[in-house]
Amino acid sequence: MPQLSREELDDIYAFAINLGTSAGKILLDAAKSRYGDDRPEERAHIEKENAVDLVTQTDEDVEAYVKSQIAQKYPSHKFVGEETYSKGASRDYLINEEPTWCVDPLDGTVNYIHLFPMFCVSIGFIANGKATIGVIYAPFLDQLFSACVGRGSWLNETQPLPLVRNPVPPLPVTAPSGCIFSCEWGKDRRDRPDGNMHRKVESFVNMAAEIGGRGGKGGMVHGVRSLGSATMDLAYTAMGAFDIWWEGGCWEWDVAAGICILQEAGGLVTGANPPENPATAPIEEARLGSRLYLAIRPAGPSPTESGRQGQERTVREVWRRVRDLDYSRPGA
Repeated sequence: MPQLSREELDDIYAFAINLGTSAGKILLDAAKSRYGDDRPEERAHIEKENAVDLVTQTDEDVEAYVKSQIAQKYPSHKFVGEETYSKGASRDYLINEEPTWCVDPLDGTVNYIHLFPMFCVSIGFIANGKATIGVIYAPFLDQLFSACVGRGSWLNETQPLPLVRNPVPPLPVTAPSGCIFSCEWGKDRRDRPDGNMHRKVESFVNMAAEIGGRGGKGGMVHGVRSLGSATMDLAYTAMGAFDIWWEGGCWEWDVAAGICILQEAGGLVTGANPPENPATAPIEEARLGSRLYLAIRPAGPSPTESGRQGQERTVREVWRRVRDLDYSRPGA
């Protein structure tokens, strides 16, 4: 596919920002209808796959709105949406070289149902297989994260990311000690001794335990955070509020926008699963669709290493402490 021009990308970027904010308003208006003295009788929520993956009519309404707006403006572009994809029989990877919109109309559905404010609309635009434009809007918080390749990352279109700048802080020399570690329980709650949930719990405890504990795997992170939204986790890593995000099980629409925003802010995104030799294995960029991600916040240089060297050092220290997760694509 031919490369899009700078002017074309700028037009798509402006359209994506307007689309994200208008879609977020739909989410917020629907949320407001659920509280207060005059709220209507709530619709029964539909349960999808298991008790922690609830979908509401709002998901489908917002996706239909976003899809229709894109189809009117860019009829030749592909569209991959969380709601329409989940209803299909296939779990094939649908991203190729064509211009593609990758949309989660409501990430943090459980948060949304409970009116916990960490929910958002996520709109990613992918060109030549790469996350090129990202827009994440959390309407309850009125936080708009946006990025376009070559244009940097922004909060509410005015504040460049990461928030702490001039200089951007280096990663702690003792990382992961001194870091905020972000992680999620995920949807796979099967109580199997060596299943994903048990491997995650072991990894969480390794990261949190005292230095020297857990057979030398104790990471003594400064804190552990779980927002209930992979999209918001990535946005907060780009912002610099989180130092490390580690997760398995995400789909393309969970991460496309966030990866663009984080990378434009100067962050690093690689694979979650530790290689055979974490100390020497190459640190490669995570592929969209891999479902396994490890993200490190933007980092400045220290007297002894560059920002990138600090990020790679932190990746290797995380790999030493986490278990590998099994989130291959169904049928793959």
